[in-house]
Amino acid sequence: MSFNIRPACKNDINAIAEIESICFPSAEAATLNSITERFNVFPECFLVACFNDNVIGAINGCITDKPLIEDILYKDTSNHNPNGKWQTVFSLDVLPEYRNNGIAAKLLNQFISNAKNSGKNGIILTCKEHLIHYYEKFGFKNEGISSSVHGGAVWYDMVLKFY
Repeated sequence: MSFNIRPACKNDINAIAEIESICFPSAEAATLNSITERFNVFPECFLVACFNDNVIGAINGCITDKPLIEDILYKDTSNHNPNGKWQTVFSLDVLPEYRNNGIAAKLLNQFISNAKNSGKNGIILTCKEHLIHYYEKFGFKNEGISSSVHGGAVWYDMVLKFY
């Protein structure tokens, strides 16, 4: 399967929101309004995967000073600090029919590369227990159960340090 990874553009926002709504339960998925607001504040932190010119996956997250994702980051874009040292991952989504083709891995690897090239200390994310092993394959370390209660789920703090 031939797909490409590229920076997201404004025309991708609806597709990103649609994919988010398919990949996450409604209590956890970012809304179209939220994704639009995030894109307007930190467009450089959005990548998409495309197949036949259609967006089939996406990754995004803000930049912060703390090596920890706090729930306020999901809700308030004013907490994005373009000069911060930590890149977050809010979501990594691939449409179900395109999974198991290396798309999520390619999105995450490009995101990691972008963060390294921009001088970040590392990347932080939260994930559910069944995904800990997946992120560990990329070098993330499990820091234990997160204080995040986003969407009413139990999350684990994962940290990938570049130093």
